[in-house]
Amino acid sequence: MRPAIQVIPEVETPVQTITQETKQIWTAIVILVYLLCCQIPLYGMIKSTESDPFYWMRVILASNRGSLMELGISPLVTSSMIMQLLAGAKLIKVDQNVREDKELFDGAQKLIGIFIAFGQAFAYTWSGMYGDLNEIGAGNAILIVIQLTGASIITILLDDMMTKGYGIGNSGTSLFIAINMAETVLWSCFSPLSYKTGRGETESEQYEGAFVELIYGVIFRSNNRLGSLQDSFFRQSLPNINSVFATVLIFLVVIYFQGFRVSVVLANNKTSSLTSYPVRLFYTSNIPIILQTALVSNMYFFAQMLFRNFKGSMLARFFGDWQEAGYQGQLVPVGGLIYYITSPRSLLEALSDPIHAIIYILFVVGTCALFSRTWIDVSGQGPREVANNLKEQGMFLKGGTNESTYKKLKFLIMTAATLGGMCIGCLTIVADFLGAIGSGTGILLTVNIIYSLYE
Repeated sequence: MRPAIQVIPEVETPVQTITQETKQIWTAIVILVYLLCCQIPLYGMIKSTESDPFYWMRVILASNRGSLMELGISPLVTSSMIMQLLAGAKLIKVDQNVREDKELFDGAQKLIGIFIAFGQAFAYTWSGMYGDLNEIGAGNAILIVIQLTGASIITILLDDMMTKGYGIGNSGTSLFIAINMAETVLWSCFSPLSYKTGRGETESEQYEGAFVELIYGVIFRSNNRLGSLQDSFFRQSLPNINSVFATVLIFLVVIYFQGFRVSVVLANNKTSSLTSYPVRLFYTSNIPIILQTALVSNMYFFAQMLFRNFKGSMLARFFGDWQEAGYQGQLVPVGGLIYYITSPRSLLEALSDPIHAIIYILFVVGTCALFSRTWIDVSGQGPREVANNLKEQGMFLKGGTNESTYKKLKFLIMTAATLGGMCIGCLTIVADFLGAIGSGTGILLTVNIIYSLYE
């Protein structure tokens, strides 16, 4: 990696302390650049009327279809997951306390992210997401790949800025997810766009925004106010008021869980004062669900690509069968591996197919717990690293030794990582079953991000 690091773009570490006002300015600039990339369309593509293969994951991937931010944070998160798995499986040895090791690890992560961005851009273009290759031409196809790869490099650099302390918070990916989720919730509540629902005699025009449909139906649809009121609360094809209430409920529950922590009382060998070290239930924050989402998103796209190009083959059927559903004609899995790791769209659907629900629950809870456990080993947040940091500061468990401090921290941190990952998975599942806006994963991520920014 040493030769490659010399050419990989990166943001320099600040040489002096950055003031809070400067951090706010840089954060605003990062958000502005991200939002601009979300609105600039890709040059050379043909506008497609086909379904969006990632419609349900756009919030989590912080991406926007047909724009420079098509790939979102997917390459960055996927490269992070790959490096985490390599380090967790001891295929590479990394000591995050050694500066050179940390630089090599970060450089490898960026390089893999750039390669993944190029690979995804090539796969998207080749699969016909931006138009048939014969129609758009080889020149435009190459330009699209270059644009998507370049935009991903910009995303990596923006995240690098936030990680190195130029902005508020320590992660650009988290900031992008929060912005995307906030936009989705507001749009679902107040969108003025209208869609035709139903067929034949029952066809009607309804507004996408839940509150817009409620107010318009009650005030202006004098001939069927009761039906409009019922639609605004219970309709399935468009956002409804119940989805808004479910979103608010999950927000409050996650905020409540944020307060769960165990404090370890520490003594200082330099002074007689006591202090406490808090170990939170969400010790690894939103990392497990981000990594789990990156895994599913890559499997999701691979399955759809097989379905489009090799429809009917045994391999395509094994990964997933698809059909159109929803008001925008999106493709949803109805069979195969992808179907069982995709959330049921409602509690009723989960009850009608209990095998699907059980497999999905076990998959989400299990992968979140696994990623949470392995993440602490490669992020420098493990019990050994924490114990060493406390030892350097002359702090140890009250009434104990340095070794007993490590054992106590190991028990608490490993328990918090496992249990916290499982709780994150369970909250995500409940939100999905209740039909919350933007998916349970998106809500969970956003609450964790906003809470950490608030702190």
